[in-house]
Amino acid sequence: MKVYKSDTDFDIKECVATIGFFDGVHAGHRFLINELNTLAISQNRKSVVFTFAEHPRKVLHADFQPSLISTPDEKLAQLESTGVDACVLLHFSEAMSKLTASEFLRNILFDQYHVRTLLVGHDHRFGHNRAEGFDDYVKYGSVMGLEVKKATRFATEAYTHISSSEVRNALQTGNVQKAADILTYNYSFVGKVVDGYKVGRKIGFPTANLEPIDNEKLIPGTGVYAVKVKWNGATYKGMMNIGLRPTLDNGSKVSLEVNIFDFDEDIYNQQLQVLFVQKIRDEQKFNGVDALVEQLNRDKIKVLEILD
Repeated sequence: MKVYKSDTDFDIKECVATIGFFDGVHAGHRFLINELNTLAISQNRKSVVFTFAEHPRKVLHADFQPSLISTPDEKLAQLESTGVDACVLLHFSEAMSKLTASEFLRNILFDQYHVRTLLVGHDHRFGHNRAEGFDDYVKYGSVMGLEVKKATRFATEAYTHISSSEVRNALQTGNVQKAADILTYNYSFVGKVVDGYKVGRKIGFPTANLEPIDNEKLIPGTGVYAVKVKWNGATYKGMMNIGLRPTLDNGSKVSLEVNIFDFDEDIYNQQLQVLFVQKIRDEQKFNGVDALVEQLNRDKIKVLEILD
């Protein structure tokens, strides 16, 4: 997949395209892009995904804090796995936000990027205030010689509504299995190992305390999780606690701590990727450290059953 960051280096003469933010590149996105690729092959043209370098709302509202499923680099990696020919990273601006649907179709897609067929997601809208819909896009496109087609709606027996919002809601409530079902892969984040409270090592469960590399990346809801940890080219089993550490009086600061099984390496200041497999319980307060250690031993047994 070739990535274009402006129209100045865009060298595709005619293409079949779709557009969206594609946060997470979930099953619905993949279905759409597969339809795009098939359409492009039938027309002997390149398939192109148009997306945005950063969240459009962040550009328009300085105080908006995104909760992203995928970082920009993660999104590009997932898009590449779909087999699409190219991706254009549009740089959203206030001026772009004021374009009508007709102006966006002609000025950006048709003139700058030579789109000749546009496949629109079944519920996707674009243009100023998203005031217009699919029938309008078809009408505007026909005037300039741009064919606009509506993508097939995607659903499964388990999930009739598939969207990035559904993934976010699942993650925020700790339902990482549902998130993985919709995404088609385990949700993860990358964190840097930072100084912690050093209590874990004293009770037989040493933990790496993590600080997310990207502060716009969504962190799942509080609780204890079965996880896989990638470091230095290897994958390890582990369990992660996200929460306030109530037994140890951590206060109001949310901690991200991962206990990596069968691991004894100095990883301070290094980066780990944590992949979420299943939430095993809510965070809870115990009557002292001994009760906490008993529960952690039970947690480890359960995690190993899940990951084996």
